Amino acid sequence: MMVKTTVELEDETAKTLERLAREQNRPPGDVIREALAVYSGRTASPVIRGSGAYRSGRSDVSERAEELLRASARERR
Repeated sequence: MMVKTTVELEDETAKTLERLAREQNRPPGDVIREALAVYSGRTASPVIRGSGAYRSGRSDVSERAEELLRASARERR
């Protein structure tokens, strides 16, 4: 069962939601539902798209994984 809810978002938050939905080719409601599920601990954190799918040619990725992931997350904001 789904319940329709209306929320008011600040302009910047609404733009972020629109951008995420567009980048993921998903409806904004799906993005919000996933975010709430992750926030409430019902699901694992979302996987970064393309994670593990490419070869960087770098040999230090495992040593710098946390730093690289933080940088990737900052770029997505």
